[in-house]
Amino acid sequence: MEAVKSNSKNWLWFFIWLGILITLLVVYRQFFWLALPGTVTYFAKSLDLL
Repeated sequence: MEAVKSNSKNWLWFFIWLGILITLLVVYRQFFWLALPGTVTYFAKSLDLL
């Protein structure tokens, strides 16, 4: 049997990175791309794509 894996930690990190992304987009528009890798990575991990 396969163990059920909880994704709540990955979803939490995704929403934290999304908040950082939106904040950078509003405040420092030229630096918003710095939060893109974290946002995309944790979104993919939350959907079990990685």
